[in-house]
Amino acid sequence: MKYKEIEKLSETERNKKLKELKLELVKSKVNVSKTGSAKVKAIKKIIARILTLNNLKNQGVEEK
Repeated sequence: MKYKEIEKLSETERNKKLKELKLELVKSKVNVSKTGSAKVKAIKKIIARILTLNNLKNQGVEEK
């Protein structure tokens, strides 16, 4: 999921997506020995993007 896609989501949709990703991260960590850590790394990046955007919005900083 790209930053621009995340930006288009409403705050409630972002929070819902964040919860889904955190659950998926837990499930992926269980299977990391089988599949490798590439999926875990990608999920963590998306979570970081969402949290960063939420923090910027909460501080009142708006992106162009």
